[in-house]
Amino acid sequence: MAFLETIDETEAVDDVAVIYERDVDRMGYLPNYTRTFSLHPGAYEAWRHLAAAIAKPMDKRRYELATVGAAISLRSSYCSLAHGKILNDRFFEPTEVRQIAEDPSHSVLDETDARIVELATKVASDATTVTEADIEGLRSAGLSDRDIFDVILAAAARSFYSKVLDATGTLADSIYLELEPELREALTVGRPIASA
Repeated sequence: MAFLETIDETEAVDDVAVIYERDVDRMGYLPNYTRTFSLHPGAYEAWRHLAAAIAKPMDKRRYELATVGAAISLRSSYCSLAHGKILNDRFFEPTEVRQIAEDPSHSVLDETDARIVELATKVASDATTVTEADIEGLRSAGLSDRDIFDVILAAAARSFYSKVLDATGTLADSIYLELEPELREALTVGRPIASA
């Protein structure tokens, strides 16, 4: 599940036991990413606080769109599957999420949401390609500078998390094998899903 040797559930103590118990309670199983972060639970806690600080004030749909855009650009299957599933569960049909993953400019997204995904993609793939015109386009679509900054934060933070998971060989949890096959295929953009 990862290239590094992580702490087994039966051997978890102190901070590791805390993050394991919390994530099992929250998810119903122990995610592979939690196992990876067992090597540095303090960094995991810092990540959770940062991610919450970024996501909390954002419109939830926009946060997920920015996150999926960044994750796909980074070729992070784990993150695109996790957040694509949230888009599917809360906001869109499977065929719509698949369209967003494959080509957001020709999907069900309105112009504003397509621009959000485009900005997140640029931030994650090469932030030097972001232009003032990109920012002006979002302003003219009704986003405030704070809204735009939140999209940038979401994409940049996803870069950190996705790169940690991929650099350690952490595979997406086998639960994502249960997604509708065509959606699962569209969201598996890098490493494969862990076997059941």
